[in-house]
Amino acid sequence: MGHPRPLVIDPTGRDIHGEAARIRERGPVTLVELSDGVQAWAVSSPDLLKRLLTDPRVSKDPRQHWPRWINGEIAPVWPLFTWVAVQNMFTAYGGDHKRLRALVSKAFTARRTAALRPRIEEIAASLLDGIEEAGRHGQVVDLREEFCYPLPIRVISELFGLPEEQGAELRAVVDGVFHTSATPEEVTDNYARLYAALGELVALKRRSPGDDLASALIAVRDDGDTALSELELLDTLVLMVSAGHETTVNLIDNAIHLLLTHPDQLAHVRSGRVPWEDVVEEALRVEAPVASLPLRYAVEDLKMSEFGGPDGVVIGKGEAILAAYAAAGRHPGKYGEDADRFDVTRTDKEHLAFGHGVHFCLGAPLGRLEARIALRALFDRFPGLRLAVPQAELEPVDSFISNGHRSLPVRLP
Repeated sequence: MGHPRPLVIDPTGRDIHGEAARIRERGPVTLVELSDGVQAWAVSSPDLLKRLLTDPRVSKDPRQHWPRWINGEIAPVWPLFTWVAVQNMFTAYGGDHKRLRALVSKAFTARRTAALRPRIEEIAASLLDGIEEAGRHGQVVDLREEFCYPLPIRVISELFGLPEEQGAELRAVVDGVFHTSATPEEVTDNYARLYAALGELVALKRRSPGDDLASALIAVRDDGDTALSELELLDTLVLMVSAGHETTVNLIDNAIHLLLTHPDQLAHVRSGRVPWEDVVEEALRVEAPVASLPLRYAVEDLKMSEFGGPDGVVIGKGEAILAAYAAAGRHPGKYGEDADRFDVTRTDKEHLAFGHGVHFCLGAPLGRLEARIALRALFDRFPGLRLAVPQAELEPVDSFISNGHRSLPVRLP
């Protein structure tokens, strides 16, 4: 079938919300072009997106449902290759997804997440001690580097028993996964380093298992249980380590930035009129930590009119789908004409920042808890915190997927 000219997505993510607005202007579902000419249908309508995310005729498994992958057209140098190539619950479909998700779902129960609160509070307090010392004489402190980043990575590292000496390399390669404008050489180098680092982790845990989630997953594999292959083991660790910190880093980063640039909204929290939970949810809505998530695939022809979408638009069997979360989070049809505005008193803060349906993020409760603890601790400790540079000088991370700042320089009171 003939398609309208696709909107070319900027792989650097330099203008995520401007691009999201252009996607919405083209309708609730529109054709876009990703790196190397790969096309996908970007869905920006929250209602339409929710219906597609819960329909069994939409898959995340390229090996079964994406002809371009099946035919060998997607090369390892493609910047989004890792997002498609991994074999874990992120890309699994049907029974495979249920099997893989069950292996890690017990780690993120409400009880286990709540039990982490004291440790998260300890980590936050320790990091703030260091920030207070660094900023004692009016020096600029990069909060993304010194607070937003280390808090989630230390939490996920303790959960999975990641050795401290591997921290720098794991951070570097995970950042590389989200670098959507990487060169072919950078993509292949990062892919090799990623699996080398995780291979070292698995070897270490096999020699010296501990009371951690990595050891538990390895035990499932090494007990001869065919429910988890060696590649699925590595790729599950890829998912847990990357998703376990990148989204939370961006959530904390964006929420701090929003509060510092909207003092009237911060005043609502300080007065007790609004709880920190509302701040977190509104930040997730207006600044989705993952702006767009690749990829899903139509198992059969999907008429959008059957999902409440536009007449005459069909996502053909095997065509790719991009969940445009940043565009959906500011959709005026759902949130009104002030959808772009950060408003912690907003009645409707429902969002899709953590996904929807069977692929809803398992770590969402933990990410929310970390953000609430981090924000309360930061603003209680430094009530006069302020940005050290004009807002216009803040640069986004180099990604159309990851939505955050390269740095968040502040001055302490």
